[in-house]
Amino acid sequence: MSLDVRAVVDPGRLDLQFRVDEGETLAVLGPNGAGKSTLLDVVAGLIRPHGGSVRLDDTDLVRIAPGGRDAWVPAHARGIALLSQEALLFPHLSVRDNVAFGPRSAGLSRAESRSAADRWLERVDATGLAARRPSRLSGGQAQRVAVARALATEPRLLLLDEPFGALDAGVAPAMRRLLAEVLAEKTVILVTHDPLDALALADRVIVLGGGRIVEQGPTREVLLDPQTDFTKLLTFGLGAPGAT
Repeated sequence: MSLDVRAVVDPGRLDLQFRVDEGETLAVLGPNGAGKSTLLDVVAGLIRPHGGSVRLDDTDLVRIAPGGRDAWVPAHARGIALLSQEALLFPHLSVRDNVAFGPRSAGLSRAESRSAADRWLERVDATGLAARRPSRLSGGQAQRVAVARALATEPRLLLLDEPFGALDAGVAPAMRRLLAEVLAEKTVILVTHDPLDALALADRVIVLGGGRIVEQGPTREVLLDPQTDFTKLLTFGLGAPGAT
């Protein structure tokens, strides 16, 4: 699924245009207040922009046209999954039932939903956690389950909002490797402050400043040859000899 976004939100809050090709992961970088979260909210359907459009393949999710006929698909009907830094699992459900919740809500039978949950728990190496409640999971385990829950609905587009932000530094590398595997060929927008996340997962990068795109290009090109002050500070040391 390809994504085309042209969005304007409030004067100076967000004004940008970009495309994510099918099977591509786009990383979005920028300082606090640059518009990263606003961008995700527009795509997810949590904020209605003042102008522009969001088109997922051949479907207009948003189209705001002065004097024309607007289009608006509500968040729950967009086929988009959002994974944040907090797992936000349902505390009263087992891990298996957490992952099965999305497929069940989409109309699958209980048996089909649990089968889908088991497949995705296996993909994220969490089969042994299926009967546990979220309170008995470590941070890394909970985030693995959250990944499985997001992908069990077979979303058309996946939004990742600082997915490793709440994890210990020792856990993040394993989660990056996991996501690099399970996100292959999926269409993804990744918001992150960590250039290592972008290097490990993203095909392209856009850098926001004041709600606008101030730098963009292939991931390694942007991060190893930064052009803006923010990106230079963010990636300090990545281009040094021996850096990866």
